[in-house]
Amino acid sequence: MLFVKAIIPIGGRGTRMRPVTFSANKHFIPVANKLLIEYPLETVAQAGITDIAITYNPGQLEYAQKILGTGERWDVKITYVLQEKPLGLANIFQVCEQWVGDSSFVLHLGDNIFTNGIKRFVDHFETQKPMGLVSMLRHPENRRMGVPYFNSEGRLERYVEKPAHPPHDYAIPGLYFLDHRVFECFRGPNAIKPSQRGEYEIPDAFQWLIDNGLRVDVLEYKGVWLDPGKFDDWLDANRYLLDQTVVHNIESTIGSTVKLEGRVEIGTECTIEHSTIRGPVRIGKNVTIKNSFLGPYTSISDNCSIENVHIENSLVMQGSELTNIAKVVDTSLIGPDCMVSGGVHGGQKTSLFVGELSKIQL
Repeated sequence: MLFVKAIIPIGGRGTRMRPVTFSANKHFIPVANKLLIEYPLETVAQAGITDIAITYNPGQLEYAQKILGTGERWDVKITYVLQEKPLGLANIFQVCEQWVGDSSFVLHLGDNIFTNGIKRFVDHFETQKPMGLVSMLRHPENRRMGVPYFNSEGRLERYVEKPAHPPHDYAIPGLYFLDHRVFECFRGPNAIKPSQRGEYEIPDAFQWLIDNGLRVDVLEYKGVWLDPGKFDDWLDANRYLLDQTVVHNIESTIGSTVKLEGRVEIGTECTIEHSTIRGPVRIGKNVTIKNSFLGPYTSISDNCSIENVHIENSLVMQGSELTNIAKVVDTSLIGPDCMVSGGVHGGQKTSLFVGELSKIQL
């Protein structure tokens, strides 16, 4: 079994992250000052996989290539593969068949973060040589996800999306390993068909393997899994990753009028005056902060300006300006190149979810 390839999809409209995704693909929105798509790329590369296909929808290629290039930053080779129509995740197998060839591959969803990596899964797949390998984890709301069903011998029997009454608390996240023989599920009289919503579904592809007597293993993922698909989940992921990854590292000159508490990262070319920063906080490059308080779990991207502001538990994207805000900015996500200012009642908290190029007077 030759196993050298990975598929990472970046398609979809990200409707649950509007208004930010009106102008940006959610995979290119930062979490803890790193683009979401960078997490699966790093995870796959760290597992030793260097040949990666990024699948995209029409209109997404130019921006993806501009940001990701050919993959040199991660020491991988990126190939871009078009998924012309939104025909489901299993359709991604179809559009990548020629690229995969006679290799085996992993599909790592582009909006999933596996904080403990996937090397254990790669090793199992290479040494045990099943036709498919499904990851699973314990999740309190698994009825909203795919759920594995097992036979009396403990082997995978079915994989059901969003069952009304799951028999246990296991769920299947966005990590799937497959032999190239899965492509046969799209051919012949027993080929899988689109679901009621008109899409080719991943559970049907695995069910085809099982029904044809091909072995599918299940391996439990032990670690924190993040799926930041909505506003609250995004801020939760930002909070967790800042808590786990921020180290105290100051790359700009900070004067005596600045008080740093806890773990704080500050990039190059920053100007910070008369402010308190209480970590974990991550600040990008060329950021100006004056007369402000930055509280825990806040990430500020490059080229931002923060003046006379109290902000905490928030994410500010590149190029935005927050000025003279009377209320405490809390649990907020500010899109790129925004201007937010004003307010008349100090001390109260405000939560903002602001799309690109917005101008808001509170």
